[in-house]
Amino acid sequence: MKKRSGDPRDTEIGKRIRALRLERGLSQTELGNLLGITFQQIQKYEKGANRVAAGRLERIAEALDVPITFFYSGSEKRSRADEDSVDVGLSFLETSGAVRLVRAYSKIGDRRMRRALVELTERIAD
Repeated sequence: MKKRSGDPRDTEIGKRIRALRLERGLSQTELGNLLGITFQQIQKYEKGANRVAAGRLERIAEALDVPITFFYSGSEKRSRADEDSVDVGLSFLETSGAVRLVRAYSKIGDRRMRRALVELTERIAD
């Protein structure tokens, strides 16, 4: 019997689970406890090693307080360049302070101020 190879969509959903879990300040153990599963299972989901069943994904969405569609947003056909940019975006959330930065940015109501902040950040990064 042939072993199933990983599906990029499983990995993408896992990255979104991890990003949200970190944003909510939950450990893998805490999220596992909310769902009645082990932290090892959460690890496997986050790495894309195990597929998340529909019912389980719905429970994860409820535990993380997002609509289930969050895990599928932007999952329509993408080019390889688009996939790379998504990977960079989600891996960014694992760096120190990134979640705090994103949370603060999302609270800025003034569109011009947000744009100015992006431009400033891009200049600093260069």
